[in-house]
Amino acid sequence: MNPIINFILLSSMIAGTILTMTSHHWVSAWLGLELNTLAIIPIISKTHHPRATEASTKYFLIQAASSALVLRSGIINAHSHGSWDITQLSNNFTKIILTTALATKLGLAPVHFWLPEILQGVPILTALIIATWQKIAPMALLITIWDLIPTTITLMMGLTSTIIGGLGGLNQTQLRKMMAFSSIAHLGWMIVAITFAPNLTLLNLTLYIAFTSSTMMAMHFTMSKTLQNVMLIPSHSAITASLFLLSLLSLGGLPPLSGFSPKWLILQELTTHNLTPLAFTMAITALLSLMFYLRTTYISTMTLPPTTITLKNTWRYKPHSFTPAFPTLLLISLFLLPITPMMTQ
Repeated sequence: MNPIINFILLSSMIAGTILTMTSHHWVSAWLGLELNTLAIIPIISKTHHPRATEASTKYFLIQAASSALVLRSGIINAHSHGSWDITQLSNNFTKIILTTALATKLGLAPVHFWLPEILQGVPILTALIIATWQKIAPMALLITIWDLIPTTITLMMGLTSTIIGGLGGLNQTQLRKMMAFSSIAHLGWMIVAITFAPNLTLLNLTLYIAFTSSTMMAMHFTMSKTLQNVMLIPSHSAITASLFLLSLLSLGGLPPLSGFSPKWLILQELTTHNLTPLAFTMAITALLSLMFYLRTTYISTMTLPPTTITLKNTWRYKPHSFTPAFPTLLLISLFLLPITPMMTQ
């Protein structure tokens, strides 16, 4: 793609997200979501591959339908109460429609079916944008109206997402689909915390973006797309293999890595609100996600593939250049656990 066109599309995507994050009017929030969607469609389909075309079509239809629901909820609320302010939701039907629309945009269960298929049909860097940046605008709207959305619906969607995200990733050999189900599971944790502590949701979203970015950047640098490719990561770089292992374990929430921090704080918040059964169930479902993370780390660092001439000479191939963002994101995703007590005050 032409660099100028690429810059325009990325700038439009960033502008759409910022517009939605700073909006208090229904139409401007909807406009930001639409700008965000229309900017990423050419990025998804730029490879001119049938799978990319299919992914861009699916993404457009899903996002357009959910944006229409967002606008419809605003119109109903304005017709009933004469206000276009996002924070002035007083109709239960409007709250349910809006929550469903934003859950569809995020990929929360039970409206998650589009996310694994779309991530599988695009390159890893495009999948990284869909799994991270595209979650910011809908999550910002949810955080804005956190005290208005129905608590029961959010708790059910969060628990369902953690279960489906854990079970769905167990039998995946494609790394992009595995990361899609990982995204669903992490979004479940965020949506559960949003009705009790929006600041924890914001912390979880920030750390999730860092975890996922560092992991998928390592996949991109080593050209790993399946579990079979993961075995070749040590032949590219032993340091990259070690950091990839730690990033996956941080995604799983193992101490003393940063990924343990949001899960710990959310479980503590749930028990504080006398939701111990829900906290216990979510802690158990986290083990499902940890299972496929551990399987991937085992294959990438503790197994040796058949030694061939191609494998021996892998290190001779010109590697992808490492960007300054990669070590920064690795530091965030591995060493932020000591700041956890600051979040509890």
